[in-house]
Amino acid sequence: MRHSLNSVDTPIGDASDFDVIVAGAGPVGLTLAIDLGRRGVRCLIVERNPTTAPWPKMDRSNARTMECYRRIGIVDRVRALGYPPENPMDVFIVTRLCDPPLAVLPYPSVAESRAGIASCQDGSLPLEPYQLVSQNALEPLLKEVAEATLNVTVRNGCELIDFAQDNSGVTVLARLLDGSEQLLRGAYLAGCDGGVSTVRKKLGIKLEGRGRIRDACQVIFRSSDLYERIPIGKGRHYNFAWPHVETLVVQGSRKEFTLHTGLPPDTDFEAVIRDIVGFPCEIEIRHVVPWRHHLLVAERYRDRRVFLVGDSVHLLIPFGGLGMNTGVGDAFDLSWKLAGVIEGWGGPGLLDGYEQERRPIGLRNRQACEWAAASVPIWRKLITPNVRDVTPEGVAARATIAASAKVHHRRMHDMRGVELGYSYAGSPLIAEEADNVAEWDTCIYTPHTRPGVRVPHMWLKDGRALQDLLGEEYTLLDLVGRFETGSLEVAFREIGAPFDVVRLGEPRIQDVYGCKALLLRPDLHIAWRGDSPPDNAAALAARATGWGEIDQRSHWERK
Repeated sequence: MRHSLNSVDTPIGDASDFDVIVAGAGPVGLTLAIDLGRRGVRCLIVERNPTTAPWPKMDRSNARTMECYRRIGIVDRVRALGYPPENPMDVFIVTRLCDPPLAVLPYPSVAESRAGIASCQDGSLPLEPYQLVSQNALEPLLKEVAEATLNVTVRNGCELIDFAQDNSGVTVLARLLDGSEQLLRGAYLAGCDGGVSTVRKKLGIKLEGRGRIRDACQVIFRSSDLYERIPIGKGRHYNFAWPHVETLVVQGSRKEFTLHTGLPPDTDFEAVIRDIVGFPCEIEIRHVVPWRHHLLVAERYRDRRVFLVGDSVHLLIPFGGLGMNTGVGDAFDLSWKLAGVIEGWGGPGLLDGYEQERRPIGLRNRQACEWAAASVPIWRKLITPNVRDVTPEGVAARATIAASAKVHHRRMHDMRGVELGYSYAGSPLIAEEADNVAEWDTCIYTPHTRPGVRVPHMWLKDGRALQDLLGEEYTLLDLVGRFETGSLEVAFREIGAPFDVVRLGEPRIQDVYGCKALLLRPDLHIAWRGDSPPDNAAALAARATGWGEIDQRSHWERK
């Protein structure tokens, strides 16, 4: 049966089949659906493809994403699908895999990172290290988790082709694999449908920045013995000092690989790969994906009841691995805000806060990707035809390239500040403090508790992680064990927002955090801090829940 939305220009009614319809079941859409379901939100996720993606795209879930996956209880299952914890994460600059490397950039394995985290007492390290896991391994797990999550319905082979919104909800026109069409109804719609987003295009929202920067190819191939036979050392990336051949990415299985190259898609890639490997091994070319580099961010993240999430609002060059990871951040920011409004305690400013908080992150991460991408041509322009030669000229060329790559190539792998230090300071949902601005270093993460940042990871005296104590509600974190919380408890209770008090009495954490109490949001970002109760608890609670701005400056500013 064919349906039309042409006549849907007046309210259809208050009843909705679902609270939220999510368009697109990639890692970002599935993550959003899982977190919505956990929060009691009735969610439908529709995906045009009949099954999950067969090919790897992203290869690295960064530390912040892994902290988020810990929050929803799947971090160990994600790690089980990826690169083993003991395997090196080093990055190589090479001419061929059979030749001595020009340079090796050492990076800790997951096991080594965990050891460092276990002994860290100053908040400078995340609770979880990064993880190499390919998208074609991660997506099936997320789909399985979503299907098992209460309140979540997953429909593959169901493509959003149109929608209309009114004052009470959104009606979606979906097409099934057999060509039939269905009308679906939700209170809200989240477009997680990728860079060519139908949702974004239907809304007429433009992308801003630099598009079509360059053409490239991703060559996906399988080899059962390549990784084990590499004689020069094990790593995750092998970057080639050779024309048009750029990076070999080892996927989490160590049997699947992706080669990034500027060569055209009709190239004999098996011959290219055998040349840069330099020793006999099995090679099965499975897929060649032409694609373009973009650095684009949408002009808006929201249109009334419709939200854009992930690649539908930011298209980033994968230098630094900020694409999917930024999208996961979007999902975890939006999920609790939608839940708050649907449950009735969230004010209109709560959903406004999604774009106000996440678009600046998209812009900042676009800038970081551009900075990282600019580092590669610096050393690649030094490649000469004699770079492989066993001659004094070849030796000199390799030494020159190595010296440059050791300095510049690190950019894309050393962006801890972007991953952990981002801030929502300036958001109407965050308490104001003098000189607290949304600025952070790209590479260096310096832990602090100024309102807007993620609460730094700390270990308690009994060995538990602080983040593991914190629930899904607003939390007043009392670091002295006797902080007066009555006024805030009353303020949040009157709004109807979930609120908890966690009393610790942890002098060491208090010293690191530099305050006696923190108000944490459901996403574990700091909404307020102080050494005494806020002068106007009702205004602070209203601000944090989207009902209005605080009318007094924070206690911290008046110290």
